[in-house]
Amino acid sequence: MDDTRDTKAEPRWFMAAAIAAVLWELLGCAMYVMQVTTDRATLPIDQRAMWDATPAWMIGAYAVAVWVGLAGAVLLAMRKRFAEPVLLGSFVSVLVQFSGLLLVPALRDRTPADAWMLPIVIVAISYAIWHFARRARASGWLR
Repeated sequence: MDDTRDTKAEPRWFMAAAIAAVLWELLGCAMYVMQVTTDRATLPIDQRAMWDATPAWMIGAYAVAVWVGLAGAVLLAMRKRFAEPVLLGSFVSVLVQFSGLLLVPALRDRTPADAWMLPIVIVAISYAIWHFARRARASGWLR
């Protein structure tokens, strides 16, 4: 089957945005690896309490969010149409991951007020990357 679908030339900024998405996702993957490989005994008591209150499903959603997000960002940089649904999966996983901050009372009680900004920023950036892929697909920039 020939893969010469009708695609339009993407704007000049497309590749810069796609590479920024890849770098963002790589940062997320690095943070995930650091978090799951950290010895809990070395953490301050308040951070250890937050980690101990974090359910396994949140950590699983975190893994899906960053690794699927990285795959989606690479597909986006490769101008593949499949990037958009993959990045949607990553965005949904981010929402599931951070929903635990609201749904798990033990975690909610141990999360300081100043720790809420980073999850909000991560959700916003994840949405922006997925929305960018959606726009790229609708504009015919992906094949």
